[in-house]
Amino acid sequence: MHQIKGVKILLVDDEPAILQFLELGMQNEGFDVQTAQEGLTAVNLAKQFQPHVAILDVMMPGMDGFEVCKMLKKIGNIAVIMLTAKEEVDDRVKGLTLGADDYMVKPFSFEELLARIHARIRNQFPNLLEEVVIGPFRIDDRRKEISFDNRILELSATEYELLKFLVINHGLVLSKSMILDKVWGYDFGGEENIVEVYIRSLREKLNDRERLLIRTLRGAGYRVDIS
Repeated sequence: MHQIKGVKILLVDDEPAILQFLELGMQNEGFDVQTAQEGLTAVNLAKQFQPHVAILDVMMPGMDGFEVCKMLKKIGNIAVIMLTAKEEVDDRVKGLTLGADDYMVKPFSFEELLARIHARIRNQFPNLLEEVVIGPFRIDDRRKEISFDNRILELSATEYELLKFLVINHGLVLSKSMILDKVWGYDFGGEENIVEVYIRSLREKLNDRERLLIRTLRGAGYRVDIS
Protein backbone atom coordinates (compact mmCIF):
# COMPACT_ATOMS: atom_id res chain seq x y z
CA MET A 1 0.00 0.00 0.00
CA HIS A 2 1.69 3.19 -1.19
CA GLN A 3 0.73 6.81 -1.71
CA ILE A 4 3.06 8.12 -4.38
CA LYS A 5 3.38 11.62 -5.78
CA GLY A 6 4.95 12.74 -9.02
CA VAL A 7 6.28 9.40 -10.27
CA LYS A 8 7.04 9.47 -14.01
CA ILE A 9 6.96 6.25 -16.04
CA LEU A 10 8.30 5.80 -19.56
CA LEU A 11 6.78 2.85 -21.47
CA VAL A 12 8.67 1.53 -24.50
CA ASP A 13 7.21 -1.28 -26.64
CA ASP A 14 6.69 -1.72 -30.38
CA GLU A 15 3.36 -3.53 -29.85
CA PRO A 16 0.57 -0.88 -29.72
CA ALA A 17 -1.86 -3.17 -27.85
CA ILE A 18 0.60 -3.83 -25.02
CA LEU A 19 1.58 -0.16 -24.88
CA GLN A 20 -2.04 0.97 -24.59
CA PHE A 21 -2.83 -1.66 -21.93
CA LEU A 22 0.15 -0.61 -19.81
CA GLU A 23 -0.49 3.11 -20.32
CA LEU A 24 -4.10 2.90 -19.13
CA GLY A 25 -3.15 0.72 -16.17
CA MET A 26 -0.31 3.04 -15.08
CA GLN A 27 -2.46 6.16 -15.44
CA ASN A 28 -5.15 4.53 -13.28
CA GLU A 29 -2.49 4.02 -10.62
CA GLY A 30 -1.78 7.75 -10.64
CA PHE A 31 1.53 7.70 -12.54
CA ASP A 32 2.55 10.37 -15.06
CA VAL A 33 3.06 8.29 -18.23
CA GLN A 34 4.78 8.82 -21.59
CA THR A 35 5.09 6.17 -24.31
CA ALA A 36 7.39 5.35 -27.24
CA GLN A 37 7.24 2.60 -29.86
CA GLU A 38 10.91 2.52 -30.78
CA GLY A 39 14.28 3.08 -29.17
CA LEU A 40 15.51 6.40 -30.53
CA THR A 41 12.21 8.10 -29.74
CA ALA A 42 12.41 6.66 -26.22
CA VAL A 43 15.91 8.02 -25.65
CA ASN A 44 15.01 11.51 -26.89
CA LEU A 45 11.80 11.48 -24.84
CA ALA A 46 13.69 10.42 -21.71
CA LYS A 47 16.00 13.44 -21.98
CA GLN A 48 13.00 15.77 -21.82
CA PHE A 49 10.65 13.75 -19.60
CA GLN A 50 13.28 12.58 -17.07
CA PRO A 51 11.32 9.47 -15.98
CA HIS A 52 11.90 7.73 -12.67
CA VAL A 53 11.13 4.28 -14.12
CA ALA A 54 11.37 2.95 -17.69
CA ILE A 55 9.50 -0.21 -18.70
CA LEU A 56 11.48 -1.38 -21.69
CA ASP A 57 10.79 -4.11 -24.26
CA VAL A 58 13.93 -5.94 -25.41
CA MET A 59 12.88 -7.00 -28.93
CA MET A 60 12.26 -3.86 -30.99
CA PRO A 61 13.13 -3.00 -34.60
CA GLY A 62 16.11 -0.69 -35.06
CA MET A 63 17.65 0.09 -31.69
CA ASP A 64 16.92 -2.85 -29.37
CA GLY A 65 16.12 -2.66 -25.67
CA PHE A 66 19.68 -3.42 -24.59
CA GLU A 67 21.04 -0.37 -26.44
CA VAL A 68 18.19 1.80 -25.13
CA CYS A 69 18.88 0.60 -21.57
CA LYS A 70 22.56 1.55 -21.89
CA MET A 71 21.66 5.04 -23.13
CA LEU A 72 18.97 5.62 -20.50
CA LYS A 73 21.47 4.85 -17.75
CA LYS A 74 23.73 7.60 -19.13
CA ILE A 75 20.88 10.12 -19.05
CA GLY A 76 20.23 9.90 -15.32
CA ASN A 77 19.02 7.88 -12.35
CA ILE A 78 16.36 5.91 -14.22
CA ALA A 79 15.20 2.54 -12.89
CA VAL A 80 14.93 0.19 -15.88
CA ILE A 81 12.65 -2.85 -15.90
CA MET A 82 13.15 -4.92 -19.06
CA LEU A 83 10.40 -6.99 -20.71
CA THR A 84 11.07 -9.87 -23.05
CA ALA A 85 9.26 -12.77 -24.69
CA LYS A 86 12.43 -14.82 -24.39
CA GLU A 87 13.36 -16.93 -21.39
CA GLU A 88 17.05 -17.37 -22.18
CA VAL A 89 19.31 -16.74 -19.20
CA ASP A 90 21.83 -15.02 -21.51
CA ASP A 91 19.32 -12.26 -22.28
CA ARG A 92 18.61 -11.64 -18.61
CA VAL A 93 22.33 -11.55 -17.78
CA LYS A 94 23.03 -9.18 -20.68
CA GLY A 95 20.26 -6.81 -19.60
CA LEU A 96 21.38 -6.75 -15.98
CA THR A 97 25.01 -6.29 -17.00
CA LEU A 98 24.05 -3.21 -19.03
CA GLY A 99 22.44 -1.68 -15.95
CA ALA A 100 18.85 -2.96 -15.99
CA ASP A 101 17.41 -3.03 -12.48
CA ASP A 102 14.86 -5.78 -13.03
CA TYR A 103 13.65 -8.24 -15.66
CA MET A 104 10.24 -9.71 -16.49
CA VAL A 105 9.30 -12.36 -19.06
CA LYS A 106 6.12 -11.97 -21.16
CA PRO A 107 3.38 -12.78 -20.52
CA PHE A 108 3.32 -11.20 -17.06
CA SER A 109 0.65 -9.99 -14.65
CA PHE A 110 0.06 -6.26 -14.30
CA GLU A 111 -0.02 -6.68 -10.51
CA GLU A 112 3.47 -8.19 -10.50
CA LEU A 113 4.82 -5.39 -12.70
CA LEU A 114 3.24 -2.86 -10.35
CA ALA A 115 4.87 -4.54 -7.34
CA ARG A 116 8.26 -4.39 -9.05
CA ILE A 117 7.78 -0.71 -9.90
CA HIS A 118 6.98 0.02 -6.25
CA ALA A 119 10.08 -1.92 -5.18
CA ARG A 120 12.27 0.15 -7.50
CA ILE A 121 10.73 3.40 -6.23
CA ARG A 122 11.24 2.35 -2.61
CA ASN A 123 14.90 1.63 -3.28
CA GLN A 124 15.86 4.40 -5.71
CA PHE A 125 13.39 7.20 -4.97
CA PRO A 126 12.22 6.89 -1.33
CA ASN A 127 11.71 10.68 -1.23
CA LEU A 128 8.70 10.24 -3.55
CA LEU A 129 6.88 8.08 -1.02
CA GLU A 130 4.73 10.24 1.21
CA GLU A 131 3.72 7.17 3.15
CA VAL A 132 4.65 3.52 2.76
CA VAL A 133 3.25 0.51 4.60
CA ILE A 134 5.47 -2.57 4.82
CA GLY A 135 4.19 -5.37 7.04
CA PRO A 136 3.61 -3.94 10.55
CA PHE A 137 5.54 -0.75 9.71
CA ARG A 138 4.09 2.53 8.47
CA ILE A 139 6.68 5.10 7.38
CA ASP A 140 5.47 8.70 7.08
CA ASP A 141 8.33 10.70 5.60
CA ARG A 142 6.46 14.01 5.85
CA ARG A 143 6.21 13.74 9.63
CA LYS A 144 9.42 11.74 10.00
CA GLU A 145 7.41 9.14 11.92
CA ILE A 146 7.46 5.36 11.91
CA SER A 147 4.63 3.32 13.40
CA PHE A 148 4.99 -0.32 14.40
CA ASP A 149 1.80 -2.32 14.98
CA ASN A 150 -0.12 1.01 14.93
CA ARG A 151 2.12 2.46 17.66
CA ILE A 152 4.18 5.54 16.84
CA LEU A 153 7.78 4.91 17.87
CA GLU A 154 9.72 7.57 19.80
CA LEU A 155 12.79 7.85 17.58
CA SER A 156 15.69 10.24 17.30
CA ALA A 157 16.45 11.64 13.82
CA THR A 158 19.23 9.08 13.33
CA GLU A 159 17.11 6.20 14.63
CA TYR A 160 14.38 7.22 12.18
CA GLU A 161 16.78 7.18 9.20
CA LEU A 162 18.33 3.88 10.29
CA LEU A 163 15.02 2.07 10.81
CA LYS A 164 13.62 3.47 7.57
CA PHE A 165 16.69 2.21 5.68
CA LEU A 166 16.42 -1.24 7.28
CA VAL A 167 12.67 -1.59 6.67
CA ILE A 168 12.67 -0.31 3.06
CA ASN A 169 15.42 -2.83 2.29
CA HIS A 170 13.79 -5.67 4.26
CA GLY A 171 14.97 -9.12 3.29
CA LEU A 172 18.39 -7.83 2.22
CA VAL A 173 21.58 -8.23 4.27
CA LEU A 174 22.97 -4.77 5.02
CA SER A 175 26.59 -4.52 6.15
CA LYS A 176 27.72 -2.04 8.81
CA SER A 177 29.75 -0.10 6.25
CA MET A 178 26.73 0.17 3.93
CA ILE A 179 24.56 1.38 6.82
CA LEU A 180 27.18 3.94 7.83
CA ASP A 181 27.38 5.28 4.27
CA LYS A 182 23.60 5.55 3.82
CA VAL A 183 22.59 6.74 7.30
CA TRP A 184 25.61 8.59 8.70
CA GLY A 185 27.17 9.66 5.37
CA TYR A 186 30.37 8.91 3.52
CA ASP A 187 32.37 11.44 5.54
CA PHE A 188 31.50 9.87 8.92
CA GLY A 189 34.78 9.37 10.75
CA GLY A 190 33.54 7.39 13.76
CA GLU A 191 33.62 3.71 14.63
CA GLU A 192 31.41 1.04 13.05
CA ASN A 193 30.32 0.07 16.57
CA ILE A 194 27.96 3.05 16.58
CA VAL A 195 25.68 0.93 14.37
CA GLU A 196 25.46 -1.76 17.07
CA VAL A 197 24.50 0.85 19.67
CA TYR A 198 21.65 2.17 17.51
CA ILE A 199 20.47 -1.31 16.54
CA ARG A 200 20.28 -2.22 20.23
CA SER A 201 18.19 0.88 20.91
CA LEU A 202 15.82 0.09 18.02
CA ARG A 203 15.36 -3.48 19.25
CA GLU A 204 14.35 -2.16 22.67
CA LYS A 205 11.81 0.22 21.16
CA LEU A 206 10.41 -2.56 18.96
CA ASN A 207 10.35 -5.07 21.87
CA ASP A 208 12.52 -7.27 19.65
CA ARG A 209 14.25 -9.07 22.52
CA GLU A 210 14.47 -12.33 20.57
CA ARG A 211 16.08 -10.52 17.61
CA LEU A 212 13.51 -12.01 15.24
CA LEU A 213 12.70 -8.70 13.54
CA ILE A 214 16.17 -7.17 13.20
CA ARG A 215 18.44 -10.16 12.75
CA THR A 216 22.20 -10.13 13.17
CA LEU A 217 24.13 -12.16 10.59
CA ARG A 218 27.58 -12.59 12.06
CA GLY A 219 30.30 -11.21 9.84
CA ALA A 220 27.74 -9.97 7.30
CA GLY A 221 25.49 -7.37 8.88
CA TYR A 222 21.78 -7.01 9.65
CA ARG A 223 18.51 -7.99 7.99
CA VAL A 224 14.92 -7.04 8.78
CA ASP A 225 12.56 -10.00 8.35
CA ILE A 226 8.91 -9.17 7.67
CA SER A 227 6.53 -12.08 7.19
